[in-house]
Amino acid sequence: MADAAAPVNPASAEQSLAAAPAEDRPLLQVEDVVKHFPIKRGIFFKRQIGSVQAVEGVSLEVRRGETLGLVGETGCGKSTLARCITRLHPLTSGRVIFDGVDISRLSARQLRTHRRRMQMIFQDPFGSLNPRRRVGSIIGDPLAIHGVADGGERKRRVQELMEVVGLNPEHYNRFPSEFSGGQRQRIGVARALALRPSLIVCDEPVSALDVSVQAQIINLLEDLQGEFHLTYVFIAHDLAVVEHVSDRVAVMYLGKIVEMAETAELFGSPRHPYTAALLSASMVADPEKARSSHRVVLYGEVPSPINPPSGCRFHTRCPKAQPLCSVEEPPLRIQAGDSAGHVTACHFPVAPGEQLVGAAPAISAAATAFAADSPDIGEGGRA
Repeated sequence: MADAAAPVNPASAEQSLAAAPAEDRPLLQVEDVVKHFPIKRGIFFKRQIGSVQAVEGVSLEVRRGETLGLVGETGCGKSTLARCITRLHPLTSGRVIFDGVDISRLSARQLRTHRRRMQMIFQDPFGSLNPRRRVGSIIGDPLAIHGVADGGERKRRVQELMEVVGLNPEHYNRFPSEFSGGQRQRIGVARALALRPSLIVCDEPVSALDVSVQAQIINLLEDLQGEFHLTYVFIAHDLAVVEHVSDRVAVMYLGKIVEMAETAELFGSPRHPYTAALLSASMVADPEKARSSHRVVLYGEVPSPINPPSGCRFHTRCPKAQPLCSVEEPPLRIQAGDSAGHVTACHFPVAPGEQLVGAAPAISAAATAFAADSPDIGEGGRA
């Protein structure tokens, strides 16, 4: 991957995408996507008093047939980014390019064709299914909406889908309340698979399930990926699950990508202090490894996305923070010694084998002095 800090000409990038053969270009490209939610006050005459900066300048690409894992703390913007990718949320700015087509500003009618090729599996199998509708109707809705099949043909296809995901086709007329949590999630998978999409965004598809059921759903998704040549964006909190299913992993913090790499490289040699802290907190099945592992404790709370910190957004909790971190935002780039696909947004990345000491950073006074001495730092201490 090229250095993300380098300027990109959008026109030339789009021309090169269109010229590239379909099998060579990424299936999905996210370019500098921003999503802000306005905060309004008033009853009759509402006025905007601020905004929640849920996603701030995220860029990534997803190759055909791969699984890109997306991890981070609750509230970091993972699900919002997923909904931006599938255009369930309109973008504040930026572009989403799906199979060479910029879908960012398409109308609902124009987007209809592309929606057939991108689907979503939601987190809650209890809330994502209409309890008043029968399973056959729920799974068959995509076929009816897009005019793919009707009548007996639709029923046949729905029952085939139920069998593919491990459900009894004879339960076509049952309601969601008659199924267990794992079975309901299989219904959600069947619905997402109905139109034979190219991309499926999995928004924490196993977090609401028991551990034994989680394994079944993960194995099902892997089998379906091989059978139907699917591409996944897989969002999860469980790092062990992400490590198992993902080809590459992107780490988010407070609306930004802070590190992205091949799975083995990121888990084996994390470079961003936040990534290292996340991995140190994950459970290890081997008791010997658990006793010898080093836990990095992060102090303080996650800052508010309404008023995020200046510079690096992680500097208020980072054990390696320096004055520079509070006034200059680090670009997402390849660090010395890393592979071409391993990019990190950090001024002082973790060295291989380095053990971080969890300590509350105290750099506010030094940062103020640094900002006063620097001619490139404007009023307010922002770069």
